[in-house]
Parts: sequence; structure tokens; C-alpha cells
Amino acid sequence: MSNFFKLKQNNTDIRTEITAGVTTFLTMVYIVVVNPAILSSAGVPFDQVFMATVIAAVVGTLFMALFANYPIAIAPGMGLNAYFASVVGAQGLSYQIVFGAVFLAGLIFILLSLTKLRETLIEAIPASLKYGITSGIGLFIAFVGLRNSGIVVPNEETIVGMGDLHDPMIILTIVGLFVTIILYVLNVKGALFLGMIVTGIIAYMSGQLNFTEGFVSVPPSPVFFDIDIAGVFTHGLYTVVFAFLLVTIFDTTGTMIGVAEQAGFMKNGKMPRAKQALLADATATTVGSTFGTSPSTAYIESTSGVAAGGRTGLTSVVVAVLFFLSIFFTPVISVISSIPAITAPVLIIVGTFMMEGLSRIAWKSFDEAFPAFAIILTMPFTSSIATGIAIGFITYPVLKLARGKGKEVHWLLYVFGIIFLIQMIYFPAH
Repeated sequence: MSNFFKLKQNNTDIRTEITAGVTTFLTMVYIVVVNPAILSSAGVPFDQVFMATVIAAVVGTLFMALFANYPIAIAPGMGLNAYFASVVGAQGLSYQIVFGAVFLAGLIFILLSLTKLRETLIEAIPASLKYGITSGIGLFIAFVGLRNSGIVVPNEETIVGMGDLHDPMIILTIVGLFVTIILYVLNVKGALFLGMIVTGIIAYMSGQLNFTEGFVSVPPSPVFFDIDIAGVFTHGLYTVVFAFLLVTIFDTTGTMIGVAEQAGFMKNGKMPRAKQALLADATATTVGSTFGTSPSTAYIESTSGVAAGGRTGLTSVVVAVLFFLSIFFTPVISVISSIPAITAPVLIIVGTFMMEGLSRIAWKSFDEAFPAFAIILTMPFTSSIATGIAIGFITYPVLKLARGKGKEVHWLLYVFGIIFLIQMIYFPAH
């Protein structure tokens, strides 16, 4: 084991790697509760999503461990799960069709990971659009958390309004949010997960949570979904496929570079074995879609494991094993995820994390600022990541041309801008 993962070369040992793996798992285990809660709201069977979440996490993380030898964990990503649910709800599509879109995005991601097209795509898209997309998704999933908990409700006069603050579920959400953010600012490991546990205990003591099925059981049987790829083309979900693909690429690439820099893996500005690392995410996305979950991505929570000393794929193996063991706790996870007040604080806080890039946008340059602002504004108000991306890709080249800076824009942006314009006119994204 030591030789396979090159522990000595990376100045680590088995004990340190195990500790790092446990640390990473605790900081990201919330996804096995939150992901099924979000996707089951779109009609996908809870047990199916739960098993698919674990399968995607185990497959992706083990791939990362065995082929890339990095302490980076993979699991279904936040934001895209909420977008998945919104696409199903807005268009009245079957979730099998939207899983078809995820599957196609995964296949394209695999192909891009084997070529230099991925690097070209990332380099072609300006920083302001990248940060705008990430921040827009942050607002989007935070809004989902507020809406699910009842803090924000529909209002005929103002579109949305404040919910009844005397509602027990809203009170529990607010208490859970404050408990979690206090744990986080105190640098408690696994603050998001522990916050959910504390909120769950409060819900149990107040009679809002009941464990009627016990705590441990034989795990549900994973089942391959009959994904509807043909339906993707029938309903013109090309922008949806592109949204899944683009956001996953940005999220994964940015996260991997961030973790690699923290761990000291970067060499001359490049990440060794980057192709294998990206294939881990692409494979998890493709496999996950066939079992019933939205796209997977590398988790920034992996930095907690790196901070604990994790330097090799052995850390990732430990994370994968712990994810696998979670399948035996389906009853308790099912009950916890059914209480919006327990999962909403996580959505709101993760949304906060995704706003960091706003400080890197050149706000004093209007041709840079407005496209980013348009993306951030559009995503939560239309409940569509795809629409936000389309608006950004259309407005950016137009403003650059107007200012006489058209040559600074990569030709790919012009191509995508035209495609998105046609898409929005003839095949509106929802």
C-alpha cells in the first residue's frame, strides 16, 4: 500500500492519510442527505437518489485515488442538483429525460478530458463570466434553501415575500442556520454535517422529527435508470446539456487546482496527472446519471483533508469506504432529508462559499461587469443556470464589439453567443 500510493515520496504515512480521509468525509457527508432531498422533490425516488449519490461518490473518488493518486474526493455537486430539479419542474419533463442530458454531458466531458479542447474552452471563457456563473449558482441554491424552508414564499404583489416567522419549520431553520454558521466560524471540523445533526436533535426534541423505521437497515438495491437520451433532442435540451457540462468543468478544474496548490502538487503552474483527475469526475457524472443523480464534481472540502496531512490517493480511498458504509443508514438519512429545516442551512451556507469570486470581477469595467451581473441576476430569478450562462455569453461579445475590443474575445465566444441566441429564440431554456 505504501509503495502503490507513494507515501514516503509524499512525506506522509498510513495513519495521517486515514485521519485526513475521515476529516474530508465529515466535511462533505452532508451531500448524502441534501442531494436526495433536492432530487426527490423532482419526483426521483429517494432510495434511488441516495444509492446513486453514494455510487457516484465511491466510483469517482476511487478513480481519483487509484489512477490520479490525489487526496481529492468526488460526489454529486451542489447547484446542479437544484438546477436539475428546476428543469424537471419548469418544463414538466420526466426526470429520465433530464438524466439523459446529464449522461450526454458526462460523455462529452470524458471526450474533452482526453483532448486539449477542455483547456481551450476554459482559456476562451473570460474570468468575469466564470466568476459570474459560480456566484449566480451560489445565489440560486441559497434561494432554493430559503424557498424549501418557507422563509421565502410566493407573493402576488412582489413575486416573493417573507414567510411566517412563527412557523415551527422556519424557526427551526433559523436556529439551525445560526448553529451551523457559529460552528463554522469556530473552525469546527465537519461544521455543516454537525450543524445538521444538532438541528436534527432539536427537531426530534420538538416533535418535528420521528424515527419510525429505526436507524440501520439493509441498503436499497441500486437500479439502472432507463434514461431517455432521445428525449433530450426531442425537447431541444441542448443548453441544459451545455450548462451541466460547462459548470462541471469549471467547478472541477477550479477545485482541483485549489486543492493541488494547497497540497503543493502544482509544478510550473501545471497539475501533474490532470487528465486522470478530470476523468474521475467525468466518469462519476456518467455512471451517476445511469443510477439516478445529477453531475458530480471535485469537492473543495477536500482541502480540509489536505490541511489534516492528506497527500495521496489513500486519503480518497478512506473517503470512498466511508461513503460506502453510509448506505446502511438509509432510514435515518431518509427521515433527516425530509425535514427542510435540516438541509436548508447547508444550501444557504454553500451559496455563501460560491460568492468568493465576486471580488475578482473588474466592476469598474462595464463591459466586464455587466455580463457577470446579468448572469448573477438571471440565474436565481429564472431558476435556470442555462439561461444565466446564455445571457452572459450573448452580452459579453456584444459589449466588447461595441467598445472596439472585439479582437480580445476568443472566437469560441462568438460561436456560443450565436448558438445561445438562436437557442433562446427558438428553443427557450427553462
